[in-house]
Amino acid sequence: MGTRPEFSAQTLSVLAALCEVPSQWQHGYALAKQTGLKSGTLYPILIRLADRGLIEACWQEEPQPGRPRRHLYRLTADGLASATGALAAAVPSRGRPAARQRSGRGVAAPAAPGGLTTAAG
Repeated sequence: MGTRPEFSAQTLSVLAALCEVPSQWQHGYALAKQTGLKSGTLYPILIRLADRGLIEACWQEEPQPGRPRRHLYRLTADGLASATGALAAAVPSRGRPAARQRSGRGVAAPAAPGGLTTAAG
């Protein structure tokens, strides 16, 4: 059995978004739009990352009139180091983060006739 990866694919997408401008505070809503994650996935990830000391969170100082204060997030120095290492380990040779490949609903793709593997082209 292999070892469990340090970060899930969803957490890696959050870390990648935060790494784009690591010193800049970002709203959770902007991170949700950037990563495509729903709030029920994103905010627990942000809480876990904050609990591990990889990101810091604070309340927005001066919200726009008529709008509630929002949380802001950014990477800590330890978070940037962890994120950089994890993202580098997850990137295949083409320079893109590794994505989970799916073949239907957990069903393996059918084998070539006779059990032989064929190369396309």
